[in-house]
Amino acid sequence: MKIQDFQTKEINTWCLGCYNFMLLNAIQNALVDLVKENKIKKKNIVMASGIGCHAKIFDYININGFYSLHGRVIPPCIGMKVGNPELTVIGFGGDGDTYAEGMAHFIHACRYNNDLTMVVHNNKTFALTTGQASPTSEKGFISGSTPFGKLEEPINPIALALVSGATFVARGYTNEKDHLKELFKKAIMHKGFALVDVLQPCLIYNNPKEYLEERIYKLDNHDSSNYEEALKKAHEWNYSLDESAKIPIGVFYKINKPSFEEKRETLKDPWYKVKREVDWEKMIKQFQ
Repeated sequence: MKIQDFQTKEINTWCLGCYNFMLLNAIQNALVDLVKENKIKKKNIVMASGIGCHAKIFDYININGFYSLHGRVIPPCIGMKVGNPELTVIGFGGDGDTYAEGMAHFIHACRYNNDLTMVVHNNKTFALTTGQASPTSEKGFISGSTPFGKLEEPINPIALALVSGATFVARGYTNEKDHLKELFKKAIMHKGFALVDVLQPCLIYNNPKEYLEERIYKLDNHDSSNYEEALKKAHEWNYSLDESAKIPIGVFYKINKPSFEEKRETLKDPWYKVKREVDWEKMIKQFQ
């Protein structure tokens, strides 16, 4: 198993130098490692993506998947996992997909503890549609949708995931590619809802690279089982451009708790284990 096994022949249309390339490389290498370590099977890995620059990742990872609607990444992920709990399900969404149109889905997936990994390409803007403000854009952000500056404070996805009940909450940074790969591996192997919010500057519409790299530090000596400490770390940065902010990356919180799917395995004769013999010719004739 090598990275080429997770690559496709599609022409990549991201901007030259886009930080999405590093995220793509990190997730591909994470999958290679997990397959080589016999922790997951390549044939069982499936994905869904939304609408936006992030969503093109669907074309560049050689696994089965589903292009969903804007803001609707999580529902097909849940459907795939419920339909076959043996699958390894990964969702890819933007900060708009996940925290704007998809906010309700996100909160309830945290609450239900659905067994899936949600990777958020967070560039704090709607980049594909020319840089409008998103829920994580800082107050004062000037864009086509906020020409006089955004009036509202940004949301804090890490704190939101914690208070909503997610059992694995992490934040990564595209320029820390090896660190990001390890976060992906931990998230994918977690049994329950796993969020990896990835800080991914946009070269064209929102590129706070210098600001981020002056303040980012790794959560090396942090007790990820301590909810209060996780929430405290989450509030060290509220996704603004506060000069005094510290920006932790790593695993904020990780606990073991029965997943949505595990709780339903107590049902007698789970449907996904029932063997069915389908007469395809007869079925097709019904629609002719």
